[in-house]
Amino acid sequence: MVVPTTLDKPSEVAEVSSEPTEPERPTSPTVRLALLVVLSVLLVASTAAVGYLAATRPVPALGIDGDQDALQTERESVMAQAEQFMLRINTYGPDLLEGDTMPKYRELVEEVITPKFAADFEKNAPLAEQTVKQAGLARTAEVFSTGVSAIDSDSARVLSSPSLARTTRSTRPWPASEIARSPLTIAVAPTRRA
Repeated sequence: MVVPTTLDKPSEVAEVSSEPTEPERPTSPTVRLALLVVLSVLLVASTAAVGYLAATRPVPALGIDGDQDALQTERESVMAQAEQFMLRINTYGPDLLEGDTMPKYRELVEEVITPKFAADFEKNAPLAEQTVKQAGLARTAEVFSTGVSAIDSDSARVLSSPSLARTTRSTRPWPASEIARSPLTIAVAPTRRA
């Protein structure tokens, strides 16, 4: 039997230290100061961004109503007013005729027009009344869409896409080629809440 000779030699065991070793990199005060400045700028920029978003966008859960929400509400009000104008001014017929005039037609239209336009309307309303009385003309309107192209503190420009159909007592409805289907531009005064 052969005995290993390694037992005769003293074992070589490395000593392991239980303390972790850290590299010795000293952090200079200039690097710390630069990091502080960068983080401060980011903090100020993010605070400004949150403030801007809170001011311009609604957050109903927090009770914040932004400018965009108010503007959209005003746009919708103006579009509804323009739609009513298109429907009322372009819808009339023999059923509204009382004698030689259409007082209900005039009343409905005057509810949605400005005083300045009312003067022009009063000049032209007798023409509509005359065609209704003589030919039995009936007009109906349908509004496909409306949109606001410009709005300011005292006026708005609304684009409207109506369909106008006409019938007379002696004829069938007019052919589709006679129906107006082009976008119209209407200037309306937005309604203001006091």
